[in-house]
Amino acid sequence: MLPRSRWRTAGTAVRTAVALLAAAALSAGAVQPAAADPSDQPGGTTAVLDSRALDRLQQRAAEVQAGLQQQQAEVAAAREELVQAQAVVAAAEAVVSDAAGELAVHQREVAGYAAAIYRDGGAVTPLTLLLSGGDPGDVVSALGFLEVVDAHAARVIGAAEELRQAALGEQRRAAAALAEARARADAVAATVAGLEAAAAAVTGELDEALAVVDGQLARLQREQLDVNDRTAANWGAYLQQLGAAGITPPPAAALLDPAAGLPAGLVPVGAGDGTAQRGAAQLPRQPTSLLVLPAETLAAVTAAMDALGRPYAPGTAGPDSWDCGALVRSAYGAAGVPLPGGQADLFAVTPPVAPADVLPGDLVFLGTAESGLGHVGIALDPTTMLAADARAGAVVVRTLPGDQVLGIGRPSLGQRAPVAAPGPAGGALRVECGNTVYPASYDGARSWGGYPNGLIPPSAMCPIGVGAHTLRCDAAAAYRAMSAAYAGAFGGPICLTDSYRSYAGQVRLYGQKPALAAVPGTSNHGWGLAVDLCGGIERFATPQYAWMTANAGRFGFLHPDWAEPGNGREEPWHWEFAGT
Repeated sequence: MLPRSRWRTAGTAVRTAVALLAAAALSAGAVQPAAADPSDQPGGTTAVLDSRALDRLQQRAAEVQAGLQQQQAEVAAAREELVQAQAVVAAAEAVVSDAAGELAVHQREVAGYAAAIYRDGGAVTPLTLLLSGGDPGDVVSALGFLEVVDAHAARVIGAAEELRQAALGEQRRAAAALAEARARADAVAATVAGLEAAAAAVTGELDEALAVVDGQLARLQREQLDVNDRTAANWGAYLQQLGAAGITPPPAAALLDPAAGLPAGLVPVGAGDGTAQRGAAQLPRQPTSLLVLPAETLAAVTAAMDALGRPYAPGTAGPDSWDCGALVRSAYGAAGVPLPGGQADLFAVTPPVAPADVLPGDLVFLGTAESGLGHVGIALDPTTMLAADARAGAVVVRTLPGDQVLGIGRPSLGQRAPVAAPGPAGGALRVECGNTVYPASYDGARSWGGYPNGLIPPSAMCPIGVGAHTLRCDAAAAYRAMSAAYAGAFGGPICLTDSYRSYAGQVRLYGQKPALAAVPGTSNHGWGLAVDLCGGIERFATPQYAWMTANAGRFGFLHPDWAEPGNGREEPWHWEFAGT
């Protein structure tokens, strides 16, 4: 069994949040937290995906993949040699056939000459000429003619026979080369068969482990949905409390300078250094004070709550999927606060506040000394954040890991002069929205959500409305929209033959078509981001293919360069999702 993640109770986090905010309050009462029921769930799937058992199985799969990749060149070379040897044998057989034909022609001519002499009275020999009693001069002339004819016939037949024997020798050499090429092809095929058997064996173990992961993921997702719903409900209750208290949320500008004064009835929120926090206030009440945030912050957090449960996808900016920076920019943009969209750009311009002073709506920047800045989310209280999380594969409410906080920023304070965001050190890989970004050449990379190629749990995928076909959720939503638009033009949905391809499916296909299929664990289908289409799209220069070329980009799908005409591996049917 894979190790299970550990959970702290929501009550512990609530008590921590209340205690921290109470310590920061200047008034007698404590500030009420905006999200009263945070979760310790670390992005939903981290503990499952960091399983050493799964890592070991994936390493074995990678080793099999490396062997298959090495053998792929051997397979191609052996097949080329076999084809060439077969061509040489065919050519030699043609030469032998031509030589035998030429010899037969000459033999027929000599036989015809002999038959003619027989018909004219028997074979002509020097003795028959002498016994004929003819003129001595005629006899001498006839004898000379006969010698010339016999010599010429002997030379012609001899040359033809030499040619035939030479052709037979070439045929024997070609046959020997063919036998050698066949032996090599058989040896390579045996090696590939062994590797395929190893791939099949590790596939069985990976499928078994994946089933465990999928079960855990499904459970975590159910818990995550509950956390998301409870957090959104608590946020709604907090907004209702503000309304019930008669609070009209003030604009950010009215809370920038507590020393100069705050709206009537409000008092400052204390900072850890003994001063008043900028950008927030509170309404004194018993037994606890009520936190009052700027109207812009309330609107931004509310907009972010509306995105809960949407899929994470790198480089996307809603509404069907998000990356972490785009979610922050969109949420604050909806509140009239312009922000950049990348995690590094957000860090660069957002005014910092002390981590101990974090309030709902603040931006939380996560990372490590080695990898640098690797994530950004929106704080809901001192221990909870909302983020488009690459490891969870969705917009989730998750714990705020205190040991990874690189900084806290408050967008309601405006923007600062840009500073450089911490980057990777010592050759460490970059992290984006909580997920390590591997180089393109990295074998076995966990491309999104921390999943290995072809080993994505079914619970992390979404149906596309065609049989059992699935894709990553943002790709699935885009495909459904594209297919609906296609149906408007052609009267029916897009014809589909292949979508997400599991590792086991890749192994089976590679065994069937080693020269065409990608090495198992390297197919774009294994990321749930590629489809193979039919119904006319599988041929260049059809109206259906032309429609895809003109329209697929609107839905985030593209036809990769390697599959274009003239690039050596034309595949008009293959399309990949690159995000919208």
